[in-house]
Amino acid sequence: MLVTVACKGSKKYVTVTDTDGEYNYHQFHKEVIKRFGLPIDVDVKYKDSTGTEVDADIFNELLQQGSVTLTACLDDDMSDVSMSSDTSFSSNTSTLIIDDPPTKKARLTNDCTDKQAEKNMVNMVLKSKPGGDKIMYEYDKTKTLSDSTRRQLVNMLVADMVEVHGRTPPQTVRTKYALGIISLFPYLEDPYSKNGYEHFYDASSGTGYLAWRLKTVQRNTQIGEKHRPELPGTSSGPLSEREPFSTTEQLTGDECREAISVMKHTSDEKVVKEKMKATFQYRQSIVRNPEKSHDVLDMFPRFLDTPGLIEQDFSLLFGEEISGKFLAKWSTFFQPKVISESKGLAPNHHIEELVKHTQPELGDDSTGWDSDISALLLLLYLLPPTPKGHKKAAKISPLQAGDHLVRFLKMGTSIPAFLEKFGSAQPFLLCIGENKKSIQRFFLVVDMKAIPCKAQTSVGAFDELFKAHFVFSTSYSESLSSFYIFIQTAIYNIDAGSSKERPRVRELRARFLSENN
Repeated sequence: MLVTVACKGSKKYVTVTDTDGEYNYHQFHKEVIKRFGLPIDVDVKYKDSTGTEVDADIFNELLQQGSVTLTACLDDDMSDVSMSSDTSFSSNTSTLIIDDPPTKKARLTNDCTDKQAEKNMVNMVLKSKPGGDKIMYEYDKTKTLSDSTRRQLVNMLVADMVEVHGRTPPQTVRTKYALGIISLFPYLEDPYSKNGYEHFYDASSGTGYLAWRLKTVQRNTQIGEKHRPELPGTSSGPLSEREPFSTTEQLTGDECREAISVMKHTSDEKVVKEKMKATFQYRQSIVRNPEKSHDVLDMFPRFLDTPGLIEQDFSLLFGEEISGKFLAKWSTFFQPKVISESKGLAPNHHIEELVKHTQPELGDDSTGWDSDISALLLLLYLLPPTPKGHKKAAKISPLQAGDHLVRFLKMGTSIPAFLEKFGSAQPFLLCIGENKKSIQRFFLVVDMKAIPCKAQTSVGAFDELFKAHFVFSTSYSESLSSFYIFIQTAIYNIDAGSSKERPRVRELRARFLSENN
């Protein structure tokens, strides 16, 4: 193999000639050592533009794939040396442009521009691939990407990733592509996740759009790893132990038991609320004990006839500010965004009906829900249920999932008979009235018991439904997991950034909370 070096200004060119279809890594390395006057035993590591180390095993393969950027990383106090290569297949020659070693200050500058490097990487991929310009155009025009365009973007980047790094690229490479996406498209960043790009790739759980597309590519090419179900749930949320916000003095021992006894035999609402406050922490210990949690409504029966106790417990747990977030933000901020986003869904009769019911000016149709419940059901279509486990798991539609969220009961119908027939393990909202747009009473169904809502509106009743999960330490219904986690993190801002969220949750949250929208 012939290795020659040419100098041009402050840059040095190392020309590596292809011999019998191979480039000689060791001769190339020796030439770098020689040109920079480095000790012969110095440890030099070469990395491509994604930060993946390039060793002798993949050097030849890498140079044959086209335009590549390499960095020589020197140990100890030696500075990095930036290099770029442009491979010409017609001449079977690859030229590597090597800058003179920068100062330590320059190296710090390079560290600060990692984000710019990943942005440039993704930008170059899109410019070099058919359809990339359309992705850029859509983002420039709308400051977001539709679901179909986002899928096209992910497919394009994964194809490039596999082409450059093989079918099982390391975590560092996947992370760099994810960082590159939100650097090039900042309005796609999720403000509530740790790094902002976890919906594209989350190294801690191995999930995200890039990871899932890679698995599809691996399956399709029969390069297999055993299928692992994705993580739909959350390590935080209603089941997590947390320090209560309130510092209200709590009763213990005999005093606590006495207060519980008093509440069972008094109808004085003021006394009930005071005693409930004083026994809050004891009640929390009960709901977090699997052997006792099902008895909480028997131990504290005032939940069943004293509206407002769920709201009170939730405020003791999180404080008034968090408690008031849904009522403050839903109607004015999130509901309009849900309606607008749902217009991009594949149309069907139920979606069209829900959209119509969110706009009262289109006509008074007593067969449909009011605008708030209709918008919540539309959010289910934006965050549809995903089956757990393997392919045999039953898939549930957003329409079916809606029955796990809210049900209607005509005035005069027996509630106990209804619950016996349609009981649910997780809380749901029961609306009673002459029709769905004219609801007289709202109940929360918890452990097959109907708890009256304090709220007189559907948006207020749903607020209580969400809070009931935390007050009674009850997990979200599996079919509503993404729906509730979105509301929990995006609206209430509870455990934002620490929950295990599906990429779709993070993506939608990023769209809604983008400063552009």
